[in-house]
Amino acid sequence: MRMWGIDPKILCRKHLLGEHVEMHMFVGCINKGTSLKGYINNNLVEVHNIKNRHDKLVDEMDRRGMSHNSPLPNFNGWEEGKINVKDNFINLLNRCDECLKRFKNGKN
Repeated sequence: MRMWGIDPKILCRKHLLGEHVEMHMFVGCINKGTSLKGYINNNLVEVHNIKNRHDKLVDEMDRRGMSHNSPLPNFNGWEEGKINVKDNFINLLNRCDECLKRFKNGKN
């Protein structure tokens, strides 16, 4: 699981929907009392930013005509974390040709 933090307009469908699911998975872990320490220590999530990120992903899903029927459950995030958006951007564009195409075609 990871929070990319990249402008959702750049994300291909697979990464957009994948990150959306992962925001729900993070909240599920938090609500079950499962520690996200490993994700936080590896700069994969900003717990304090999950709700905001989820909302940005949903806005982009709506913009693309996708339906969204999964409101984010309430949660109390107790840890913060910090992702490196620049590193994530480079990583994503190196691993996903579709995201790279969206970036080059100005979908952002």
